[in-house]
Formats: sequence, structure tokens, C-alpha cells
Amino acid sequence: MKTYTYPTVLSIAGFDGSGGAGIQADIKTSSALGCYATTVLTALPIQNTTGVKSIHPIPEEVIKQQLLCMFEDIVPSAIKIGMVHSTALVNVIANFLKNYPDIPIVFDPVMVSTSGHRLIEKETIKAIKEKLFPIAELITPNMDEAAILANMEVNNTTAMQNAGKTILKAGCKAVLVKGGHLHTAELTSYLFQENKTTAYHFQKINTHNMHGSGCTLSTAIASYLAQEYPLEEAVKLAQDYIHKAIENGKDVSIGKGNGPVNHFFNPQKLIKYELDK
Repeated sequence: MKTYTYPTVLSIAGFDGSGGAGIQADIKTSSALGCYATTVLTALPIQNTTGVKSIHPIPEEVIKQQLLCMFEDIVPSAIKIGMVHSTALVNVIANFLKNYPDIPIVFDPVMVSTSGHRLIEKETIKAIKEKLFPIAELITPNMDEAAILANMEVNNTTAMQNAGKTILKAGCKAVLVKGGHLHTAELTSYLFQENKTTAYHFQKINTHNMHGSGCTLSTAIASYLAQEYPLEEAVKLAQDYIHKAIENGKDVSIGKGNGPVNHFFNPQKLIKYELDK
């Protein structure tokens, strides 16, 4: 009798009780794209669509135990990493994942809140560059995060390109600088690889329902990498997915703040790969 498996995506990220961002968004995204989602919880924020009330970190030893538990049972096809809020956490994750160099990692460096407040310290940023950049297949900063990583102001497409090239030189394999914060009718994101830059263009959608869009995009990329798409195609497909998820959720009222995107506008069945005998 034939046996099968699913492409699996591991999300190493924080919690969002309102369901729009963090691990909840990651589970929805991977599931909507036909992958099987597993998780490692790094923090418990108390939040809803109006904002974060407080954050309760998970002890580093507990995070290490979660990673060991997952990998002894379900080795993922791809990994997405969300916010890492301390140098100790960076070390735990990097020291564990460096033993799995064949698994593609997408790192979404959540560093700045929606209100513009920096969420992590300079020492943690230094550790991220030294430990997580080298093992990640792709880094996905928005404009504010790119400004921190490149140590320059980033407020237009020219600055995005300069910042992306600077970040790439810091030891990344590839960088996607997201242009969702551009104040233009057309939004542009740039994928930077060695000796190559690819631009992605989309029309801006007028909506407040953008909560978790960064989490969703990075997980969508990881989901397509889990399905063995090349990086450029995975990024393109993921950009299309998040644009349509925003478009299909733009007029829906969920909560009193910034609502979520519509992850399930076109859900796919779980993909089944036949296992070798």
C-alpha cells in the first residue's frame, strides 16, 4: 500500500490571541497553501487588534525543549522565524538550527511596532546579524526594519535598494525589503540576491486590515519553499497570495483596531507526496 506525507512548515514565533498575526497567522497561512503547520512558541503577548498590552517571554530552555521535541518527530520541510526578542533566544535558535543546513529558513525580523517603537535592543540586533543571517535562506524586513539593519533612513524606493544591498553584505543569502509602508499608489518590494535584484509591484489597497501581513508573507514564502519552489518563484507566489488575502479582507470588520487579512480566500487541500518505500 502506498504511503504519503505532507510538506511541513515549522513556525518559531509568538502568540496572538486575536488570531491575525504570530503563530496563529502562520498556521492559517501554511494550511491555506496546502502545507502542514507545526509550531514552537517563543513568547506570549497579551494583544488584540488594537495593540499589545504586555509580553511574557517563554524561558529559553523551554524553547530548546520544544525544538528538540518537534525535530525528533516531525522534521520540517521549511522553517519560518518570527520575532526573537533577546540575545539568549537568538543563540538557542541559531545553535539548534545550524545542524540542519538543508532546511530553508525564512526569517522575518520583527523589530519595530506598528506605533514605531523599537522592540529589541542593539545587542540582540548584533546577535541576529552574526547568528541568524548566515543560516537563513531569506530575510524579510519592512522599511522600518531595513532602516535599523542598514543604519540608514529608508523612506523611498531608492533608499530601499541601498538598504537592501547593505543588508545583503552583512552576510545574508537573500533579502526581501518590503514596500508596504510606501506612501504611493503603487507598492514595490525588492528581492536582493548576489549580483541580482528583482522588483515586485502591486497596487496599494485602501484598508486598515493589515494585521499580521508580514507574518503571513514570510510564512507563505516558507510554505512555497517547502513545496520546493525556487526562491524567486516562492517570493512571487507569496506576494500574490498576501495581496489577494488583503484584497479579500479589506472590507471586513473584525475587532476594534487593525483587522486581519483573509487567509482563506482560496484554501488549498493538503498536498500529499508519495513516500519512497
